[in-house]
Amino acid sequence: MAGLFWPPLLTLAQLGAAALAVAAVADVVMLWTRGAASGRRGVPDKLSMGDDNEITVEVASSYPFRSQIRVIDEVPVQFQERSGGTEIAIPAQSHTTVRYTLRPSTRGTYTFGRLLLYASTPLGLVARRFEADQGAQAAVYPSILQMQRYAFLAESDRLREVGVKKVRRLGHTMEFDQIRDYVPGDDRRQVNWKATARRSAYRPRLMVNTYQDEREQPVVVALDMGRAMRSPFDGMTLLDHAVNTALVLLNTALRTHDRAGLVAFDREVEVVVRPDRQRGQLGALLDALYRLGPAYTDPSYEALYATLRQRLRQRSLVLLFANFDTVAGLERQLPYLRQIAKSHRLVVVLFENTGIRDLLAAPAERLEDVYVKATAEALAVEKREVVRTLERHGIGAVLTTPERLTVDAVNRYLQIKAQGAF
Repeated sequence: MAGLFWPPLLTLAQLGAAALAVAAVADVVMLWTRGAASGRRGVPDKLSMGDDNEITVEVASSYPFRSQIRVIDEVPVQFQERSGGTEIAIPAQSHTTVRYTLRPSTRGTYTFGRLLLYASTPLGLVARRFEADQGAQAAVYPSILQMQRYAFLAESDRLREVGVKKVRRLGHTMEFDQIRDYVPGDDRRQVNWKATARRSAYRPRLMVNTYQDEREQPVVVALDMGRAMRSPFDGMTLLDHAVNTALVLLNTALRTHDRAGLVAFDREVEVVVRPDRQRGQLGALLDALYRLGPAYTDPSYEALYATLRQRLRQRSLVLLFANFDTVAGLERQLPYLRQIAKSHRLVVVLFENTGIRDLLAAPAERLEDVYVKATAEALAVEKREVVRTLERHGIGAVLTTPERLTVDAVNRYLQIKAQGAF
């Protein structure tokens, strides 16, 4: 445009455009004839719901120069994420790895799209596109990462790091194992004097009783899949939080040599996994939890009671995850809960409404805020009354928040186990 007023500038513009065209052609020649870019997406076969799952993308360049590559991974539609990708620089004939995390909030099958690579030279005038990966599928399961974390901490005796208390055992809560010779360090209260007296007089030696933890006790998690469990928290439903905790709890039971089982119900009982501790039991429980989803109807506790009565002959520990907001709602199901408690050790795990907790903690600056806080306090009192009602009828109760659900449930299980037989 300036060349219209001063012709020498038009000549400079033409020379610049010609140089730019030559550079672009050189860029094209270098990108299409001197090498290529390739990539591979690394996705775990099983993603963990509610956790940050690491996805890796390995990118390699065969160009003889330092290349700029934009990596665009088409993540599953459930995440509703569309970004411009990640820009990386790769030295000549080298490779690198790009890492990012995904946090799925629902179980099911997730499908990845294409893995696109846009390579350019240091000039950056032209970009060549490569489709490195056509797609992949991954199944989102209950929180496997959380289960593995608790298992690792249990093996290394570090469960207190996540809030699990070390429970003191009360009395003789162990089964007799064998009688053996006394060695320094044994508890002298376990000396078996009758066995010691029967030893030969030529070789007198103390004999002690040895015990092991009570094993093979049935532990059953019952999951209420009714509409009350559809309430959201932190991007997941209450049922999703309960499913994650159930996996950790049942794995803990298996590791402490108990038999783990599962019952899930809404209008009728949908899933029953009999308590067992055989090799494939954890896989069976994981597959059963994978398929669960909340319903839009009220659950049938009559069906739960009938199933437990028919399928569970031995007295067991039954941990029921439910969400009773009012005493009236509890009283409709209380006759069935009392019948279950007659045959089994029943503990009901309830969810505290964190929204109400936040309302109570907020200051009341207006008259409207006072009414809101009064209503919230009434709902909180109603929830505590639900707990007291359960305990008055000999039913254990745990009132906890979704973020502390796993810790509080595992603590209650270990506490009951330390007390002896269920």
